[in-house]
Amino acid sequence: MSFTILQRSRNGIRSLKVTKLGIMSLLTFAVTLPVITAVGGYQLAKYRGHIASVDQDTINDWRTQLADQRTELDKAKERSQKKLNALTARLGILQAHVRRLDAAGSRIANIAGIDANEFNFSQPPAIGGPEEPESVSSNSSDAEFLTLLDDLSSQLLSREQQLSAIESLVLDKHIGVESYISGRPITKGWMSSFYGRRTDPFSGRPAWHAGLDFAGKEGAPVVSTAAGVVSFVGDRHGYGLLIEISHGDGFVTRYGHNKTALVKVGEVISKNQQIAEMGNSGRSTGAHVHYEILKNGRQINPLRYVNRRSKS
Repeated sequence: MSFTILQRSRNGIRSLKVTKLGIMSLLTFAVTLPVITAVGGYQLAKYRGHIASVDQDTINDWRTQLADQRTELDKAKERSQKKLNALTARLGILQAHVRRLDAAGSRIANIAGIDANEFNFSQPPAIGGPEEPESVSSNSSDAEFLTLLDDLSSQLLSREQQLSAIESLVLDKHIGVESYISGRPITKGWMSSFYGRRTDPFSGRPAWHAGLDFAGKEGAPVVSTAAGVVSFVGDRHGYGLLIEISHGDGFVTRYGHNKTALVKVGEVISKNQQIAEMGNSGRSTGAHVHYEILKNGRQINPLRYVNRRSKS
């Protein structure tokens, strides 16, 4: 079986003969083409969907990594800021300490009448000597900051040495007669306990008493028995509010159980100057002053110093 297709053209009528095999081939192609197209489209869509899924997972992973890195960066910034704040605070404390030492040194030098050119606190001390090079951090700013702190620490040490020298000059050369320990640490009152062995007022047992007690009214003046420099002000076990004054040549006087301190560490004190108000702080049964004298760190009997006359 076959078909003949006639087609008119300029050259006349042309004929095309279609056999049964050709017709079957066309029908087969027409039937299978939609199926092939559908299967191909499905596979293509599936492939594209798989690629898109992989890309999205990668993007999500990148986002997670970026978030983790951002968190670590924030933590690093926070740690750096804390370190910087701590170092800045340390620097501020050191600078304030230097200013206080400078002021105290200038004040003591002025009181002592020492030549300002001998102890000039406005100029850095002259120092020198060969030094070995040392390794520094790769972070130059950190190295410079730490160097600044080391320089300030060196300045503090230098100031303390200068003040110690000035203290000796003040006590040995310019205080003179006033550094002579004599008299009582009170202006009004009475001696209520002697130096040596006594009955402890709390336990009732024999105990050693390393000073003299002077009783009086709470708030009464407590005075220094000699000129010197205040070396300690604060609470101490058994003494309550305690004041210590250094008088040079190894002598130190102590005044315990005070109500209020009127002096501070580093202050230059003259003889008979009020340093505190009598109180009842610490291990005490009433308002009084516990008075001690130390020679080279050892407590001695203050009685002969209390009874001796002042130098004229």
